[in-house]
Amino acid sequence: MTRRQNWWRRGLAAGAVLALAGCAAIEDATTPEPADGKPSASASGSASTGAGGGGGTAADGTLPGIPTAGQAKEQLAGLEVARHGSMSGYSRAKFPHWSSQGESCDTRETVLERDGTDVERDAQCRAVSGKWTSVYDDKPFTEARDLDIDHMVPLANAWRSGARTWTQDKRKEFANDLTRPQLLAVSASSNRSKGDQGPDEWQPPSKAYWCTYSRAWVSVKASYELSVTEAEKDMLTEMLDTCAS
Repeated sequence: MTRRQNWWRRGLAAGAVLALAGCAAIEDATTPEPADGKPSASASGSASTGAGGGGGTAADGTLPGIPTAGQAKEQLAGLEVARHGSMSGYSRAKFPHWSSQGESCDTRETVLERDGTDVERDAQCRAVSGKWTSVYDDKPFTEARDLDIDHMVPLANAWRSGARTWTQDKRKEFANDLTRPQLLAVSASSNRSKGDQGPDEWQPPSKAYWCTYSRAWVSVKASYELSVTEAEKDMLTEMLDTCAS
């Protein structure tokens, strides 16, 4: 009798474990992705332990292809000034992301590793630990799920300033560009506050980042021959003027 009871109890325990695993799998499969394709901000918010391990400096210093202030001013002067084009036909699906970058990694995970410090990944290349500082608002994080990968020049802004005439392959390149200062890891809240707004409509809350932000924005627009509006150009000029001489 005792042996039967022990077997029965072990069966119940195993069944409970399987049930919990099944529930978790169902939840993962049925939880809808946000409409913008970005991970939802964690309800727990940011972790505030430590000083971010230099994450802000990493995100600033590792942005690829960023010009000097002088170079950015020259590039800005050469950009076409035009009103925003139509949003007709726009869809984020026309800018496929995130692309595979090899070794089970995609563009998002590649940027998280680049912009963080002490980043460790699991077998699927997901960042399971690390330290990041969101350069837009100077907030420290230790959970990758609290971060979004921002497109410096938002996809919708690019569409209105020239990308609507591109091929799908070129839009995919733009949305996953790791060779120019187009992608960076920032707080989900700052990224979603920015949305698809240009510099004349939204600026990083941290004014100390205005110089880098404007240099990166101008570089991307120049590289892809995208236009700027008059108001956008005026604000970029103001932001570039914050750069140390």
